[in-house]
Amino acid sequence: MTKEELRIVFMGTPEFAVGSLAALVESGYNVVAVVTQPDKPVGRHGSVLQPSQVKQYAVEHNIPVLQPEKMKDESFVEALRSYHADLQVVVAFRMLPEVVWAMPRFGTFNVHASLLPQYRGAAPINWAIINGERETGVTTFFLDHDIDTGRVVLQKHLAIGENDNVEKVYDSLMALGAEACLETVDKIIATDGNVESMEQADMISDAPLRPAPKLFKENCRINFKWTAGQVHNFVRGLSPVPGAWCEIEDENGKKQVLKIYETEVTESQAFSGLSVSKDGYLVIRCGKGCVKVLQLQLAGKKRMSSHDFLNGIRNIEKFSLE
Repeated sequence: MTKEELRIVFMGTPEFAVGSLAALVESGYNVVAVVTQPDKPVGRHGSVLQPSQVKQYAVEHNIPVLQPEKMKDESFVEALRSYHADLQVVVAFRMLPEVVWAMPRFGTFNVHASLLPQYRGAAPINWAIINGERETGVTTFFLDHDIDTGRVVLQKHLAIGENDNVEKVYDSLMALGAEACLETVDKIIATDGNVESMEQADMISDAPLRPAPKLFKENCRINFKWTAGQVHNFVRGLSPVPGAWCEIEDENGKKQVLKIYETEVTESQAFSGLSVSKDGYLVIRCGKGCVKVLQLQLAGKKRMSSHDFLNGIRNIEKFSLE
């Protein structure tokens, strides 16, 4: 079977998925359709519909697009079946029912942004950084009945720098994921669908498995009882999106939400909760050690350096952290 003969349906939504889709298209693979999320209402009244980045790429390259509200909808399943896909590729998409993932004769594989079986879940990049990992990567695996547990085809590794944030790791993994996606399809076509794979149960070591649950506002709040290193990892693991946050309260009891985007562990000491470093940056005392805040954003204001932020604040030592 040639690249042109292998019929692929691609499923994904965000920019992360575009890298893999583009790699397939630009390598000459026959992507017969794309499945992505329905257009998202944006604007004050939700009157403008914003297509996903995967849809935008597909439209630009004249690839048919399906946008089901529900993956089990009979009309969608029939439309999907009409493309007679030999293989389905999933990158950063929703959970699929068996009627969908079992449809192609070569199955459906996913490109996941972690070294499975570690960091199964919706936010693997964030949690790897939050937990202070020094390495992550991408895994391609075949879908089965349970989430992120299928047989692994291949993995590619990526080092995480001690100050790398989500944006940097995301961009690197997007490129690495595209390589892994292409290499996996190459293996599948070369073996006529009989590609070698490994059960994740055989890959589990003595290290405890760490999950990667979805992020909500509530679990993005900084706990300054943590060590300075933990706070630093938490901030970069949520920067720039969705953003780690805390509340500060002035001497009159007024509270404001403060998002923190960039920090460094510092030898500068904050003897109260908040103080100013010798070079004019905000320093916050943690459970052990201190962090210097480099970039932040007060609710309703633009993102700025904490040096600029302090220029508009009097007596920051009188503020408290909530």
